[in-house]
Amino acid sequence: MASRTAFRRSKPQLAARPLISLAQSNGLQQTFKVLANATRLRLLHALVRRPGLSVTALAETVAMKPQAVSNQLQKLVGKGILSNVRNGTNIHYRIVDPCTISLLDRGLCLTEDTWQRRSRMLKNPALRRA
Repeated sequence: MASRTAFRRSKPQLAARPLISLAQSNGLQQTFKVLANATRLRLLHALVRRPGLSVTALAETVAMKPQAVSNQLQKLVGKGILSNVRNGTNIHYRIVDPCTISLLDRGLCLTEDTWQRRSRMLKNPALRRA
């Protein structure tokens, strides 16, 4: 894991990279499509908070049926975002790549900041004209 972390740190900043190719943007689009699901986002957040949860524990956490949760988890496994380990009759899930955690954190940050800006604009009509 240390070499993977070191590798991530050596990547250039986004602004310093060449413009992404069409193939890269299509891959990014597919990643965002998999993540653009409220249930999957809740499952990911649950796994950030408690890595290694089973399907049953995740289902209880998000108040859904285990089969529905399992279907959503398989989409995340298929994309390489999660890995799973069988322990007897239980399957436990973990987030594979720390970039997923960063992306979820940044998405929440953006959403919360947007809500705060909108709230301020609604309370202060002068800000709406600016």
